[in-house]
Amino acid sequence: MEAYETYQTPLSSRYASKEMANLFSPAKRFRTWRELWLNLAIAEKQLGLTITDEAIDQMKANLDLTPEQFDIAAKEEKKRRHDVMAHVHTFGQVAPAAAGIIHLGATSCYVTDNADLIFIRTGLTYLLKSLAILISRLSAFAAQYRALPTLGFTHYQPAQLTTVGKRATLWIQELLWDLRNIKRARDDIGLRGVKGTTGTQASFLTLFDGDHDKVEELDKLVTKLCGFEYAYPVTSQTYSRKIDIDVLSPLASLGATAHKIATDLRLLANLKEVEEPFESTQIGSSAMAYKRNPMRSERVCSLSRHLMVLHQNALMTSSVQWFERTLDDSANRRITLPEAFLTADIVLSTLQNVSEGLVVYPQVIARRISQELPFMATENIIMAIVKNGGDRQEAHEKIRVLSHEAAHQVKQLGLENNLIERVREDPYFDPIKGQLDTLLDPQSFIGRAPEQVDKFLKDWVAPALADAELKEAVETGGKVELHV
Repeated sequence: MEAYETYQTPLSSRYASKEMANLFSPAKRFRTWRELWLNLAIAEKQLGLTITDEAIDQMKANLDLTPEQFDIAAKEEKKRRHDVMAHVHTFGQVAPAAAGIIHLGATSCYVTDNADLIFIRTGLTYLLKSLAILISRLSAFAAQYRALPTLGFTHYQPAQLTTVGKRATLWIQELLWDLRNIKRARDDIGLRGVKGTTGTQASFLTLFDGDHDKVEELDKLVTKLCGFEYAYPVTSQTYSRKIDIDVLSPLASLGATAHKIATDLRLLANLKEVEEPFESTQIGSSAMAYKRNPMRSERVCSLSRHLMVLHQNALMTSSVQWFERTLDDSANRRITLPEAFLTADIVLSTLQNVSEGLVVYPQVIARRISQELPFMATENIIMAIVKNGGDRQEAHEKIRVLSHEAAHQVKQLGLENNLIERVREDPYFDPIKGQLDTLLDPQSFIGRAPEQVDKFLKDWVAPALADAELKEAVETGGKVELHV
């Protein structure tokens, strides 16, 4: 496999956003390696090692690889069977004044691990912004349908009414938790720093003639030059692979949230109450021309399952790192880390696209409510009879008999629920027949759902999205267009 191919993943070229695909591209990776070598050389020069200004200037002028340099690196790797050394030699060819000091005192993990941490932190920032936009879009949906009654479901059986907007807040709340968890993981990321082959900094102590203070200062300088506030205080040859667990855990949790949202939307599509966007020329089935399959939500479910299981790779890899390191982590991580971020990116962009084009069918929703509401209203009818001086037990028995008769009509004969008609025809209920329309108003069955939506959006969503970087992302983020 060519050197520039070892970091490519099939997801990057087709579905991911340009910024996320670029982050995990070979060009970005190997440029970052060169930036790390430059930062090391600058810090070493500042602390007294003999490194010329010409060497620094040549390194600065050649951070981006040309196609010819990629070819050279591929040939070097084929010969040396070592990707880092292949790029050391390639960099040295275009920065000859620096050829003798590139990678001075460092081990391969100086560039590979520090680069991974840079990509992880940047990737988490991208995901936070995408997640904030999705939350904003769903919040607008929740506000729009805050008071539209809809049939609730428990055990996927008809239950007490809620509202379309209140149901959406359940999705948003989980996304807010994902936002919190991903931000925690992002803000906790440190740099591996300058630690040497087994983490003891022995090579750098030799370079600085046993000066411990200069070695510590070197670690601090490189960390600062790389834009990090701190480096991990102790490492082995690698940064602890437990960090990967901490990163992929909130991404897996995001996958679970996305799967739940997309599943709800698929079920609602089956009920014809809410549908994802469907283009005028879109084809749902090659055979069944009438079909409107929720293919975007299905894609979210498919990729979310993949995102959830990638966390297991991080757990298993961390658990089998012997002593100061083993190389059986490398090939796994080169696939797992990019795929986790690319998959999360695609899941979020697809959900954003869905959220921006959700179609609600109030008449279908109202019809389903009318089919179930008579049964739900029976308790209100009994209470109304009692308030008019009736006997609770007698009213209960009357309603029980009529309900069973109406259920027979629905289940055995396939007819509409006619319980209310039966109530209207029974003289026993004459005292409250004038109240039946009020007792059957769906708005009287949704409790505080609209007020809950308002309060949730004001007290929880708005503060979360008030963060400066997230606010900017929401304000500048455009609509997502899916090409497939």
